[in-house]
Amino acid sequence: MIEARDLTKSYGGKVAVDHLSFTVQPGRVTGFLGPNGAGKSTTMRLILGLDRPQSGSAIIDGKPYSELPNPLRTVGALLEAKSVHPGRSARNHLLFLAQSQGLPAKRVDEVLDLVGLRAVAGKRAGTFSLGMSQRLGIAAAMLGDPRFLLLDEPVNGLDPEGVLWIRNLMKFLASEGRTIFVSSHLMNEMAVTADHLIVIGRGRLIADSATADVIARSSEQSVRVRTPDAARLTSLIEAEGGKVSPVAPAAEPGAAADTAPALTVTGLAAARIGELAASSSVVLHELSPQLASLEEAFMELTAGSLEFGQHGPATAGPAAADQAAAAQPSATAAPGGSAR
Repeated sequence: MIEARDLTKSYGGKVAVDHLSFTVQPGRVTGFLGPNGAGKSTTMRLILGLDRPQSGSAIIDGKPYSELPNPLRTVGALLEAKSVHPGRSARNHLLFLAQSQGLPAKRVDEVLDLVGLRAVAGKRAGTFSLGMSQRLGIAAAMLGDPRFLLLDEPVNGLDPEGVLWIRNLMKFLASEGRTIFVSSHLMNEMAVTADHLIVIGRGRLIADSATADVIARSSEQSVRVRTPDAARLTSLIEAEGGKVSPVAPAAEPGAAADTAPALTVTGLAAARIGELAASSSVVLHELSPQLASLEEAFMELTAGSLEFGQHGPATAGPAAADQAAAAQPSATAAPGGSAR
C-alpha cells in the first residue's frame, strides 16, 4: 500500500500540502481529486521522493521511495508526459530506462505493444502528439511490471479509444492486486474508473471514501416524476416542503414514448412522493430517485477550497505554491526516467 502520514510541504511560505494523511490500498483504482492548486501534484512528488516534506512521511510498500532497492520494478509513475528527451526515439528512451534497472531489452518491445506504439517506436519523442506522449509515459511506467502505479492526468490528449484503453488497463491491473493511484480532472471518467476516492482541497483531506459513497452523500439528490396530473402533484409536493422543477421534453429521454409531463423534485424522498400521489389518486407514470453525478458531488465537497473562481485568484495559497514547485528546477531523476 501507499501511505501518506501527516505530510506537510510549503514553498516560499505558502502551504501546498497541509498535514495530509491517507492510505491507498491494493486491489482497486483510487482516484485522487481536488481543484486546481489543491496540492495533488505536490503530494505525488512527495510520495515519489521528488520533493522533501517539512514534516510527515510518505512510504510505498513500507519504505520511502529512495530506499526501494529496484524502484522501477516496484513503482511506475507518469507525472509529465512530455518529460522525455525530444531527440530520443521512443524505443531508445525505454531502452535507456530498462538498462538502468537491469531489465531485458525484450521488455521494451512488450510495453510498446501494450501501449500501441510499436509502429512509431523509431520516431523521435519530440515529434509525438500529447496523446502519443501519454502512451509513451505509460509504457515507461509499466516497464518494470510494477506493483504500484501513480498516474497524474493519464488521459490528457487521448482520443475516446485511448481513454477506454487506459480505463480498462487500470481496472485490469487493479484486479491483479496492484495499487493504482490516479489523479484526474475528468469527473465522468473517474466515476466509471475509480473504486475509491481521495479528495483534497487547499492541501487538506476532504474525503476518503468509496466512489459510490461520495456520490450518495451529496445533497444534490433528486427524484424524477412523470405524471399526467403535474399541476396537482406539484401542489401536493410543495405543501410538504418539496421543490418542483419541470423538465423540458427535449431533454428528457423517452419523452416521445410518454407525453406525460416530467418533473424534478428535491427536498422530498421518492417514497413520500409516492404516498402523496396515492393518497390523492394522482397517477404516476414514473418515480425514479436520481443520485447526483460525481461532478456535482465534487463541486459540493470542494466549494470552500477553490483557489481560482469567479472572483479571480486568491492572493495566497496552495495554488501559488504548486506553481512555485513546478517552476523550481530539479536534477532529480523522476520515476519515469526523465530529469525533472
